[in-house]
Amino acid sequence: MTAPEPAPIRRGPLLITGALAAFGGAAIAAVTLPLLWRTWQLYALLFGLLAVVQLATVIILLRWPTRRTVLSGTAAAGVTLLVWLVDRVFDVLPAPDPWQPADTVLGIADYLAGGLQIVAVLALLVAASRGPRPQSSPIRWVVAWTVLLPVTVLVLVATGVGVTTASDGFTATGLPTSVVAPADLPGGTKSTVEYCRPAGIRLAMDIYTPAESARPAPVALYVHGGGMVLGNRKPDSSFANSAGALFPQLQRELNARGFVVASIDYRLGPAAQWPAQINDAKCAVRFLKAHASALHIDPNRIGVWGSSAGGTLASLLGTAGPAAGFDTGEYLGQNSSVRAVVDMFGPPDLTHVEGGDAIMRACVQLVFGSSADARRSGSPIVYVAPGAPPFLILQGEDYVQTQSPVFADRLRAAGVDVTYVQVRGTGHTLDTPTEQPSPAQLTARVVDFFSRKLA
Repeated sequence: MTAPEPAPIRRGPLLITGALAAFGGAAIAAVTLPLLWRTWQLYALLFGLLAVVQLATVIILLRWPTRRTVLSGTAAAGVTLLVWLVDRVFDVLPAPDPWQPADTVLGIADYLAGGLQIVAVLALLVAASRGPRPQSSPIRWVVAWTVLLPVTVLVLVATGVGVTTASDGFTATGLPTSVVAPADLPGGTKSTVEYCRPAGIRLAMDIYTPAESARPAPVALYVHGGGMVLGNRKPDSSFANSAGALFPQLQRELNARGFVVASIDYRLGPAAQWPAQINDAKCAVRFLKAHASALHIDPNRIGVWGSSAGGTLASLLGTAGPAAGFDTGEYLGQNSSVRAVVDMFGPPDLTHVEGGDAIMRACVQLVFGSSADARRSGSPIVYVAPGAPPFLILQGEDYVQTQSPVFADRLRAAGVDVTYVQVRGTGHTLDTPTEQPSPAQLTARVVDFFSRKLA
């Protein structure tokens, strides 16, 4: 006597939503595997196994939706969620952080993966508990989809955002473990190097070299924006609004003036809590100085610019000295001082963010939490003192405009050489065509500032 076939479970909205969430969570982890393999092979094997098992169970439960296959899919999602919780919530897994490759561009990409697994477990558990059901009437089917459609849309959006940002880490694979020789950095080209490895996490720096340089070149270091929770070093990074920081124009013009231009990734929140971001920026400066000879640069002529959160970090490089305690990690035989700072609409006082928009307040909360001390430590205005390098502050008509003049006045009072430029007709960006001064004029002003201060 043959065993009866398992009764099928209807492929309703609940089952489909749970399957999509399970697929999305597994996909976010899967797209980071190439980078993870090149960094931490044991974690790559673990994540690869979990992703394969989960994707296989999703296909099986959609093809043969029985209570057994749905529970198998639930178990696969639950195990993956457990690994995420062990690392993110209980901090049990040993360093380095296996989720970091997913957070290269968006600091919450792995949180999206974890959230999708939670949705998958809950939806599939409910679907399995309901068991086989007769065909619903068209009215019940419409009602069910109406109720679940917002959740399904959120699942699809989270999957798309998570996979897109996590897969961007592919470009950082194979970073050299040592600095390339000058012969491997031909004039007028770009090379990518690993500049620091905090807690085993590889951080990338793009180096744009000038076509000709008669002597060790000055350096302009770019620190991207994005609220310290998203963005990367790339010139076309829409997440960091590199266009708003005039990066493409400045990179070309500075190279034409004989500058080396460097652009860095740094660890993002909430995956990396403050002060990881400024620790990384300072390590980048020390890296440049430690390898000045190999990179054919002048370690005494390093300037920095950044926009939004990158402007805050750039300002901290100019104001927060050794006493701030941000110099940790590698190349500690070098100092992280810079000779000139261009702050593009960077909030200088994170202890007062009430005037900012909801996104700005959310970013501060994600990176710094509710700690007043942490927010104070991330505020450049706190560290203003005599001896800071020259500042050029460019500010549009947005919420930071009330803070930036106060920051400029504080710098002047300390005897710092500072120029404040109010840009009319723009907000939290500097690439609005009708703004005054124009983007071309601002580009020329920044290039002139660096040329004079780093001469």
